[in-house]
Amino acid sequence: MAYVEDPGPGYGSVAPRAAFGSDAPALSLTGAWRFRLSPSLAAAPPDVADPDFDDSGWDELPVPSLWQLHGHGRPAYTNVHYPFPVDPPHVPSENPTGDHRLRFDLPAAWPAGSALLRFDGIDSCGRIWLNGTELGVTKGSRLPAEFEVGPLLRPDGNVLVVRVHQWSAGSYLEDQDMWWLSGIFRAVTLLARPAGGIGDYWLHADYDHTTGLGTVRVETGPDVLLDIPSLGVAGHPAGEPLDLPVEPWSAETPRLYDGTLSTVAERVPVRIGFRTVTIEDGQLKVNGRRLLLRGVNRHEHDPRTGRAVSRETALADVLLMKRHHVNAVRTSHYPPDPAFLELCDEYGLWVIDECDLETHGFGPLGWDRNPSSEPMWMDAYLDRMRRTVERDKNRPSVILWSLGNESHTGDNLARMADWVRERDPGRPVHYEGDHDCSYVDVHSRMYATPSEVERIGLGEDDDQRRRVLPFILCEYAHAMGNGPGGLLEYRELFERYPNCQGGFVWEWIDHGLAAPGHFAYGGDFGETIHDGNFVIDGLLFPDRTPSPGLTEFAKIIEPVRIDPGPDGIRVANHYDFVDTGHLTFTWVLEDEGIAVAQGVLDVPVVHSGQSVSVPLPSWPPTRGESWLTVSASLSSGTSWAPAGHVVGWGQLPVSPAPARPAPVVRGPVFRTTGRLILGAGEFDAVTGTLTTLGDHPVRGPRLDVWRATTDNDRGSSPGPSEASQWRAAGLHRMQHRVIEVDADGDELLVRTRVAPPAQPFGLFADYTWTAFDGGLQLRVDVTPDGEFPGTLPRLGLTMAVPGTFGSAEWFGGGPGEAYPDSRQAVRIGRFSSSVDGLQTPYVYPQENGNRTDVRWARLTNPAGTGIRVDGDPAFDFTARRWTAAALETARHTDELESGSLVHVTLDAAQHGLGTAACGPGVLPAYRLVPRKTSFTLLFRPVASGVAN
Repeated sequence: MAYVEDPGPGYGSVAPRAAFGSDAPALSLTGAWRFRLSPSLAAAPPDVADPDFDDSGWDELPVPSLWQLHGHGRPAYTNVHYPFPVDPPHVPSENPTGDHRLRFDLPAAWPAGSALLRFDGIDSCGRIWLNGTELGVTKGSRLPAEFEVGPLLRPDGNVLVVRVHQWSAGSYLEDQDMWWLSGIFRAVTLLARPAGGIGDYWLHADYDHTTGLGTVRVETGPDVLLDIPSLGVAGHPAGEPLDLPVEPWSAETPRLYDGTLSTVAERVPVRIGFRTVTIEDGQLKVNGRRLLLRGVNRHEHDPRTGRAVSRETALADVLLMKRHHVNAVRTSHYPPDPAFLELCDEYGLWVIDECDLETHGFGPLGWDRNPSSEPMWMDAYLDRMRRTVERDKNRPSVILWSLGNESHTGDNLARMADWVRERDPGRPVHYEGDHDCSYVDVHSRMYATPSEVERIGLGEDDDQRRRVLPFILCEYAHAMGNGPGGLLEYRELFERYPNCQGGFVWEWIDHGLAAPGHFAYGGDFGETIHDGNFVIDGLLFPDRTPSPGLTEFAKIIEPVRIDPGPDGIRVANHYDFVDTGHLTFTWVLEDEGIAVAQGVLDVPVVHSGQSVSVPLPSWPPTRGESWLTVSASLSSGTSWAPAGHVVGWGQLPVSPAPARPAPVVRGPVFRTTGRLILGAGEFDAVTGTLTTLGDHPVRGPRLDVWRATTDNDRGSSPGPSEASQWRAAGLHRMQHRVIEVDADGDELLVRTRVAPPAQPFGLFADYTWTAFDGGLQLRVDVTPDGEFPGTLPRLGLTMAVPGTFGSAEWFGGGPGEAYPDSRQAVRIGRFSSSVDGLQTPYVYPQENGNRTDVRWARLTNPAGTGIRVDGDPAFDFTARRWTAAALETARHTDELESGSLVHVTLDAAQHGLGTAACGPGVLPAYRLVPRKTSFTLLFRPVASGVAN
């Protein structure tokens, strides 16, 4: 156990160096290995390193992989707490140990001499033997380790053995809010190292924005030549600086120059991006321009393979980011697979490259014995930082080095920062945990409220050091479940204050693991300690389907903004560098959601940070409510999106809906046995509740204030959450008392009081029904009675219609869901969907699917009959095949069972979403407080083939 519990970084590996390929022979050792899992080191076979050891009875396991995802042990998820006793550097004796064995032959032409065996990722500690000789031990799970093996290789029958321990002293440094999974999860490669080859290199490629010149210089061995054919560079001594007129690299224009480093023995292809990172005037700049980071935090995750993420999956992430206007990534909380950073170089993303370090589990213990301030961990801290920087130093996309995450503070972190600054003065140092900013170059915060951000933007920070630094939110807008809400307010602050330079939404993808019928989260594998669905907090669902949160984020951060202007249409360019010359602007005019005219809009080229106003196009007259939608799209295809991909859009109102004539009242109310009949409706004579509309049975509508709670409603911060206050108030079990049913004359008036048990407060709700040709009008008057203790989840009506009404069409906000503080991505139009398609399949079921600003909606069956609801002027609605109570109870999507009814909500108001799952709650402007409210709806049956 000595090496497992040693707080040092391991032993036996060669000095860290850059990740790169060359024309020297290489042999991938990925594939099927022999594998055996033992419950402890003591139970593992002692002679496993013997080349003649018989492993024929062992299982096969793919490498790369994580053994828990192949039936060996179980995954476990914790956010903060260590799943083992906190007794650093010791770990339990019951330490699952996975022995991996591979027999391999060398290719026929494999050269004699030096060779390196490279492991790109072993979680958490690996001890390695080749042909019976120990090579060493590696820790630092998300970091590479290379071992010299040339003298040990033989042409045939090589035996490579890797013993991996689930827990080690290194586990104390790897508490990174993710699944605890173990194994050889990144590539294993044998690399021939020719004499006189290129052992390492550091390609410095700076750019002077005042002269347009790039300066390239390479730190490497002797006799290395540099070729850059497109710049006319051939046979240049690599170590000598060379000034050239170049196009700079940026996330918007990721210009890479292909080149070669060569000696007589080896050729190394290089991709050169010229750019210079500086901090000037309290701002983070690249190539002389202030950046606005529209970023995401990205864990590496695949629902089937965990952190063993393929290049194809990494590319899918990059393409989705680019198509949703994301321009920056924080590699939370470790360096990603090198392939991801290569893709960031190629496609264009700013990167904060974070070291493989987090000790969050010491936080609940008051940070007592936290490794960040304990000398015995110093070597491990520095080793992890060195391996991060050396591996990724040639990536132009990397613009900041991050020391790690949530490890408090201490001398070890300060030493890391000093080392980075000395080794690479060309990139600033980031670390959020240095609250005084004594050893970092940017001021970083997590989940600061908009008011705190504004205070920082105004220069009112209490700390003088922080006031002169760029400010970045390394985490904000926790994207857990339905949300986040309130993104717009952050964007406005980032654009208002130059020192507030954006941030990174937490996080990119839900970490659900594939399970039969659903995605699994913490606790689904029998963990004794876990943090439930807190691992389900991304802008993508686990299968990489964009969530409504990503659609909203994309709209808010779109680089071209189109709004009504004083002289017509205002087009603003929010790119950091490029103009709009690559875009085509088109318009479409819709009358009641039906396109009636369209064309191309003549917009002059708009430079970065500028805006123009252009006149409105000419269009034919319209008769109904009309909207003009203007879109900016790619004129030509790019590497990340085809021609026509929309990068910005805006809507302008053209004409309001014509005044609705007052409906002609068609009373009176008729009484029959147990029923009241008014126009197209039948009502229960005792309760006054609508039971039939036309030929269709219905239940309700009646006043309702409850919604299935969201992750943000439930919150995670200290203090009572919105959901707990709602439940304490009894809002989930409101009871209805009928005060009066007045059926005399042309109106049906139903007076009620709706209130929770055991509480003195409630709501008076008066329903006034009148009939008109073809339908019913309902006015609802709501008056609070008594003092409510807080907010309401929603305020509106709930009703049920036949389950055959499976098709929905509406005119209003769409196509996706929207809530008061998350509605920028919806536009006014005419949309249709199945009822099933209206649902957002959040991994942890919760309130979803609300359509907002709806003028009218209809639900129909396959024959085309159904009901239509009109607002006066608008309402919100949902339609689903289960009740809010069933949605509240479910813990996985496959627990939701369709019934015989479609349950419909028709709302006057909704409470906002906020981001209280981890961060600020709902901002005051979006909080739903009880107040006197009136709203009107019109109900009518829909006949088959009638477009009413």
